[in-house]
Amino acid sequence: MGDSSLLDKIKGGLYGVAIGDALGGTTEFMTASEVKRRHGYLTEIVGGGVWRLEPGEVTDDTMMTLCVAEGILANPGSPMTSIGERFLEWYASKPKDIGNIVRRVLSSYDGSWFEAALLTDQDLGRSGGNGTLMRCIPVALAYARLEDVERVSVIQSRMTHYDERCDQACVSYNRIVHRILRGEELCQAIRAEVTGTEYEESLDGDPGCEPSGFVVHSWKWALHFAYNADSFEETVQLAANKGGDSDTIGAIAGGLVGVYYGFERLPDRYRNAILVRDRLDDIAERLFALRVAASGN
Repeated sequence: MGDSSLLDKIKGGLYGVAIGDALGGTTEFMTASEVKRRHGYLTEIVGGGVWRLEPGEVTDDTMMTLCVAEGILANPGSPMTSIGERFLEWYASKPKDIGNIVRRVLSSYDGSWFEAALLTDQDLGRSGGNGTLMRCIPVALAYARLEDVERVSVIQSRMTHYDERCDQACVSYNRIVHRILRGEELCQAIRAEVTGTEYEESLDGDPGCEPSGFVVHSWKWALHFAYNADSFEETVQLAANKGGDSDTIGAIAGGLVGVYYGFERLPDRYRNAILVRDRLDDIAERLFALRVAASGN
């Protein structure tokens, strides 16, 4: 893969997360029928919704993705501390949207991320949310070696979510991204990673669950949309119009297909709507430079 193509795919992945997030943020917590009554079929980034978003404003999905990326860039060899510092800085900014599990971990962190995640799991009786899957794509964009991708995918997940299903989903997601960056077709890469798992049935049929914030449900729907849509645009629109945890499912699916199509093939009106695009551009360039440096080019 040429340098320009790699940068295009890295940038496409980051913008894909942000676009899916910004489009789906309008319909989060609504049912599909409520979305239809209010918006017909939502195709544009208009803001509003439960968080009263500005058009093009993103939520925790994108902002935590940027935290992971910046943390890796600060210390690629051992990024947990630097990722955590950025989580805490973001939390101190009093964001509009923050998941219950992440909020509990960030508010109770006292020097050990894994301990905070464990205590949160015990206190809430669960920690299988989608809050680590939504933010994990920078790992696959930053590291060329699969063993590094898998290792850091798990580390960033366990920092806030104790449930192993979150680890597994992040590794599955980033293995697919890794395959796409090596030149595989989108559907081929997805099929290769989910065959024989509980997610396989979601490729060819309805996932059979609500589009909820439970990581298994979110990953099933994101895979379903990414595998069956004919374009990036259709992928994120399907997620937005399904409702439920639409911003996060849109971000997960959008990142995946964004890597495949690349930044230049994303709709101009979506790319230009994103308010944090300068930050996305900067991080994409730096992730690209990290990979080039690591390869010795």
